[in-house]
Amino acid sequence: MRILHTSDWHLGQNFMGKSRQAEHQALIGWLLTQVQNHAVDAVLIAGDIFDTGTPPSYAREMYADLVVRLHAAGVGLLLLGGNHDSVATLRESSALLSVLSTHVYPAATAPKSHVRVLPSRVAGQPGCIVCAIPFIRPRDVVTSEFGQSAQDRQQQLLVAIKQYYQSVYAAACAKRDELAQQTGQRLPIIATGHLTTVGASSSESVREIYVGTLDAFPTSEFPPVDYLALGHIHKPQKVGGHEHIRYCGSPITLSFDELGQNKQMLLVDLNESGLQSVTELPVPIFQPMMSLRGDLGYMTDALPRIAAQAEAGQTVWLEITVTTDDYLADLPARIQKLVEGQPLEVLRIRRERGQTMAQLQDNSGVTLDELDPHDVFERRLGLEEGMDASLRGAITQRYRQVVDAVQLGESEEQGEGTAQ
Repeated sequence: MRILHTSDWHLGQNFMGKSRQAEHQALIGWLLTQVQNHAVDAVLIAGDIFDTGTPPSYAREMYADLVVRLHAAGVGLLLLGGNHDSVATLRESSALLSVLSTHVYPAATAPKSHVRVLPSRVAGQPGCIVCAIPFIRPRDVVTSEFGQSAQDRQQQLLVAIKQYYQSVYAAACAKRDELAQQTGQRLPIIATGHLTTVGASSSESVREIYVGTLDAFPTSEFPPVDYLALGHIHKPQKVGGHEHIRYCGSPITLSFDELGQNKQMLLVDLNESGLQSVTELPVPIFQPMMSLRGDLGYMTDALPRIAAQAEAGQTVWLEITVTTDDYLADLPARIQKLVEGQPLEVLRIRRERGQTMAQLQDNSGVTLDELDPHDVFERRLGLEEGMDASLRGAITQRYRQVVDAVQLGESEEQGEGTAQ
């Protein structure tokens, strides 16, 4: 049985005002080629399929395109909800997609319902059993109690997640024993997850989850599966040195601090004896990006060289951090003049010393207790030099909508608690 493990696609991402549509479309085409070339039986996406709970229409179209093309190729698809995904959005088409060899798990429900037998592509016989576990939201597994301390809530959530994994694993073992009696074949068991584990290394584009309750789930608390396919962390890595516990990472660069990572997907081979091998498939760079740091003299020399190395028809996205010349009031205009007529686009300009001074000034005499969420956001947004006014306004409006939704949800939960 051969599975292609991937995660954190973030379809529909708006990256500093730029769409990733072309990259994701190219990624789907590349994926289909790999599936054929490597005789993949099933594709597994371990969460964060979409970037937001309300993805744009083109992102939904690409999602449907992936499903249809994999089904036509005879390849199964297993989709797990992530913390960026909307449960309702994934659930709305799950029944229809099951007819197209695609199984969607938006949220944690009854443990037995999360056991899925994946067939091999050619013979159509059972190939492995999956504990198909998506991002586990605290409200799905724990009930808050009045007067609990933060430490108590953290321990309660840890125990609840552990018990949930064990319950699904027990159901998978029962299914394996049942099939073994029928066929004489002992199927391997794999599990999925969308969370941070102890020892995992993340990047700035990874949104923290279980904030204030659980920082990372201990690796030792996972059940003894043959392979654990994880999502949420964008940097590909083995966890704790274990060959069978893997983050595949995001297939495209989702923030400038992810530059230098070797983006990949993982080919996972299993048989009755368990895990046989994990092969890294490097993902091509569909959109070149670079982060530069130095003074204006350095930029004057470096930018033409970068432009000369750009492939025909491609524009390099840049993040520029200016050091000794960061005091210049017309810095953004000077940078833009340097890239005029070049296959270069500056997405972000940072003033190194200016940002440091602004942060120091903000820290003098002002505490977080004196600021509301909107004040904190405005101060942080003010550090972004050269941001287009319309983009700044759109980001601010979106942030206010998110804060209002969170505050409304907290008010409703408090009301329910009072009623109980």
